[in-house]
Amino acid sequence: MEPKFMISEVFSTSWKYTKSQIWVLAGLFIGYFILSSIISLFGMPAQGSMVGKIIVNLISAIIGCVFMLGYLKNMFQTLDGEEPQFSAYGQQSRKIITYFVASLIMGIAVSIGIILLIVPGIYLAIRLQFYSAYIVEEDCGIMESLQKSWKLTEGQVMPLFLLFLAMIGIAIVGCILFFVGLFVAAPLIYMMQCYTFRKLNSISTTTEQQ
Repeated sequence: MEPKFMISEVFSTSWKYTKSQIWVLAGLFIGYFILSSIISLFGMPAQGSMVGKIIVNLISAIIGCVFMLGYLKNMFQTLDGEEPQFSAYGQQSRKIITYFVASLIMGIAVSIGIILLIVPGIYLAIRLQFYSAYIVEEDCGIMESLQKSWKLTEGQVMPLFLLFLAMIGIAIVGCILFFVGLFVAAPLIYMMQCYTFRKLNSISTTTEQQ
């Protein structure tokens, strides 16, 4: 099947939107990085015990889930031509359990796939990658979000794999640029994923209507 999107088009369009709100998107990512670092730093003494380690990891996981849900919402707001709103983090926080469990299921599935000669793990990661977008955009449940991602990526494994390689390349370039470049590369990568989700979802809806 012919790819339904071009990587060059995904990159150029995503960069246009990212650039329009770069200070906000990069600033939020930097804020999360600093917050995570502070929690790790102050949590080090507590990690001497099993209970302390569990508490620190739990706090980090909750903050990570809240950030990711809110950040993805900010990406979609930017794609809609809106100003990214900090209120998105509070609004999306009610989906923490759904996002956490769905992430856990995907992580386990991908890990098992990686153990089984790596390729199955990459395949599963590609097919299930848009579960978080469905949770944020369409308020889908745990299994529904994974199932919809599987359906959305049907016949698109190769172009999505090439897109994945392009994202890795962007991340590497960001790290090479004195690591600071990563605070620009990260928002761009998330924007590319959100834009691709919107693109494929739009095409899928059009195809079903025909």
